[in-house]
Amino acid sequence: MQIIIVGCGKVGSALAAKLSNEDHNITVIDTNAERVRHLTDLYDVMGICGNGTDYQILERADIQNTDLIIAVTYSDEVNLLCCVLAKRASACRTIARVRNPIYSTGRDYIRRELGLAMTINPEHAAAREIVHLLRFPTAMGINSFSKGHIEMFRFRVPDQSPLIGCAVKDSKILQKDGLICIAEHGDKIVIPDGNYVISKNDKLSVILSPKNAMAFISAVGLKTETVKNTMIVGCGEMGYYLSKMLINIGIQVKIIERDRDRCELLAEHLPKAQIICGDGSDEDLLREEGLDEMDSLVACTGIDEENIILSLYAKNKIHTKVITKMSRLEFNDVIRSLDLDSVINPKAITTESILQYVRAMANSYDSNVETLYKIMDDRVEALEFVIHHNSAITHLPFEELKIKKNTIIAGIYRQNKLIIPDGQSYFIPGDSVIVVTTNTGFDNIGDILENKVAL
Repeated sequence: MQIIIVGCGKVGSALAAKLSNEDHNITVIDTNAERVRHLTDLYDVMGICGNGTDYQILERADIQNTDLIIAVTYSDEVNLLCCVLAKRASACRTIARVRNPIYSTGRDYIRRELGLAMTINPEHAAAREIVHLLRFPTAMGINSFSKGHIEMFRFRVPDQSPLIGCAVKDSKILQKDGLICIAEHGDKIVIPDGNYVISKNDKLSVILSPKNAMAFISAVGLKTETVKNTMIVGCGEMGYYLSKMLINIGIQVKIIERDRDRCELLAEHLPKAQIICGDGSDEDLLREEGLDEMDSLVACTGIDEENIILSLYAKNKIHTKVITKMSRLEFNDVIRSLDLDSVINPKAITTESILQYVRAMANSYDSNVETLYKIMDDRVEALEFVIHHNSAITHLPFEELKIKKNTIIAGIYRQNKLIIPDGQSYFIPGDSVIVVTTNTGFDNIGDILENKVAL
């Protein structure tokens, strides 16, 4: 596809890197010539220095033949205007990043009236992710497939778990309720077969039905209770959205914010939250405010280093869950080595959400990938395919298929039911199929085979 990205900040740069590697024709536009030059030097993209709301700049970017424009500058108004102009100039689809809370209540109206394909608020999207984690606090991460009917839970194997020392094929728990599709043993990532032996502190990703999640979590030795209260340290826009969501589902919220004016504004808009004006990095203050009595903590100040230090300090004091907000997209190896509980990055969530839309859009052109997650720092792909009526591999038992190494068929969603596959399982038209692999470049279900077959 031909795609224009307006704004070369962290999100725009990450999108340019990923989409250019997925064989799209990318043009980036930014008023900062250095940023444009940096991206054109690193990636196979065309760069234009200018303002995305300038029609002449859009013409230079070949807006008339563009399939999609993504506006992710730091200004909501610039993003919206850029999309409106692009829509008037061509039949392209448009995506705008819209962050200001002023637009939050009318976001659907704005999207509909301006003809936008998608709007995304990074802080709001990150808050939703955090709520999901607090409802399933033992999960390190959760990815959804088949419109939420299938989920991939990532968790650390706890002490005394019945899974420890057990081969995957011998686990009654796994045979009944879920399937391990990724195992992380130290720095090593494995797509496990039935002979893989689970070790203490392994990080496992398991395909589950949401309705079976609680039973599975309990069976493997993890705590199942959701949090009853949370402490939020630093309450910018993400903290505000998060507080509202948590209060609405009955979770008690205590906010520590150092800016007095911000505290007064929060007190006005969040009357059910307990708001403390103070420095969340002050150990004495945290002790006085009952850190040891909290079920969960969300460190979401505007400084990554402060969030990391606070999370490491709170890790052995909080009962259930510690979540760390990160703004940087770099230094993943360093962050992973710190062994934090759960890390949330609004910019990464924004990037991934837009990529999901682009991949779904590409599906209508030349592939049948419905959903694609690049996880474990892009070392693993989890894909969802829909089996078409003309597929050449329907009704063939999996044991007869020569599936590529480091690839696993992790789940089948058929007639509103999750099927955990075995050697006798097979595809039928209409199935949604989850495939997890360390290989890359799968466009259709036939790519999972050693000898690709036509669909």
